[in-house]
Amino acid sequence: MNPYVYLAAAIVLEVIATSLLKASDGMSRWAPTLGALVGYGLCFYLLSVTMKSIPTGIAYAIWSGVGIVLISLIGLTVFKQRLDAPALIGIGLICAGVLVINLFSRSSAH
Repeated sequence: MNPYVYLAAAIVLEVIATSLLKASDGMSRWAPTLGALVGYGLCFYLLSVTMKSIPTGIAYAIWSGVGIVLISLIGLTVFKQRLDAPALIGIGLICAGVLVINLFSRSSAH
């Protein structure tokens, strides 16, 4: 299977787990806490499978960059957290970095 499918699944699970971690209210609510732990476990497993084919730095840059953007959007829409202009500029730069890696780097698996 394409390693980017595993990477995409790892990103989705990380975003879900992080959202559940926020919902766990400092790990005082058991259901979201358990969901976060399971989500992170599966996420890291899939990330490790990804790293068999994609260099570690590239996989981690994409995983963390896309995860930051997605969790920021969830924070904005679900948790009603606002981002100021410097945060939005930083997120834009992260998006640009992920695009540069995927479009121009010879290190990523295409």
